[in-house]
Amino acid sequence: MNTLLFPVILAGGKGERFWPLSRKDRPKQFLSLDGSSRSLLQATADRLIELGGGWDSLWVITSSQIAEGVRQQLPDLPVENLLIESEGRDTAAAVAWTSLEIKQRYGEDAVIGFFPADHWIADQEAFAHTLNAATQLATSTAAIVTLGIKPTFPSTGYGYIEQGEKIGSFNELPAYHVNRFTEKPDRETAETFLSTERFSWNSGMFVFRAGVVLKELYTHAPEIIEPLEQHGPDIYPQLPKKSIDYALMEKTTLAYVLPVDFGWDDLGDWNAIERLLKTEDTPNVELATHVGLDTQGAIIYASNPEDVVVTIGLEDVVIVRDRNITLVVKKERTQEIKQILKILQSDSRFTDLL
Repeated sequence: MNTLLFPVILAGGKGERFWPLSRKDRPKQFLSLDGSSRSLLQATADRLIELGGGWDSLWVITSSQIAEGVRQQLPDLPVENLLIESEGRDTAAAVAWTSLEIKQRYGEDAVIGFFPADHWIADQEAFAHTLNAATQLATSTAAIVTLGIKPTFPSTGYGYIEQGEKIGSFNELPAYHVNRFTEKPDRETAETFLSTERFSWNSGMFVFRAGVVLKELYTHAPEIIEPLEQHGPDIYPQLPKKSIDYALMEKTTLAYVLPVDFGWDDLGDWNAIERLLKTEDTPNVELATHVGLDTQGAIIYASNPEDVVVTIGLEDVVIVRDRNITLVVKKERTQEIKQILKILQSDSRFTDLL
């Protein structure tokens, strides 16, 4: 049985909640948001190529709109390992198509791992240790392994996984059967989850053998896998738009979770920058030239180092200056950036801003 891990980067997202820095021609995965010189996509590839044995084992699936940008960001990625979706149909279709391609090339026992392009990982060594454990579990069992992040606060922005019966340890990490997946809960429910110590955050990272996941897709999502196998990717625009969580993970009995702790963040909106970079001795997170008076709890970003942001008497706001746009929003309302984009999209004067 082949125990090599084939990592797949899911790089088709738009990252709209990081607008105006994230735009159609420069989506979130192409940005460096942690102060380093590497984009989120490049950083994800960096930590996966060693686990998979080099560039030949790494795969990326992305949209046609940004495929050329992916090639520029990852010039060492083999051309045949870049799958280009003609139209985004969410993660279930992406997982199904990639799994079919890897099975065809390497067989049904090939172990595949799926990883979003926009995650931040603090401890690379612990991450590698975890992926070795997940690969061992997927190799030895008909399992769809998900990585559950040990929660550090009662988040209402993440989905949760409840662990059931312990089925053993792999690479010294305990593994559990999944009792259930729960979508983003309210605050009270999240606090209850944390008090039980049975719940972890759903990271959206999965490991399984190609044959196992394809069999489960035939059982639970035939409307996606059957057209793909019969017609290939040309059928993509006609596939239903479903997440892999909804299409498969909430239905399968083969879901297992490894509760892990390697320092993780799903960089979903501008508030993630504060979680990564805020220090106790600074009142704000400043990725810009900023002159402030009585300003605290602010996140300030400017893409042009010559731009100066001046603030007076502000608290808990996000200020982003990029090209010809300045965004000012309360931190608690950054999720509503998507609504602004819909307004801009409906007005021909602003289509160049998207």
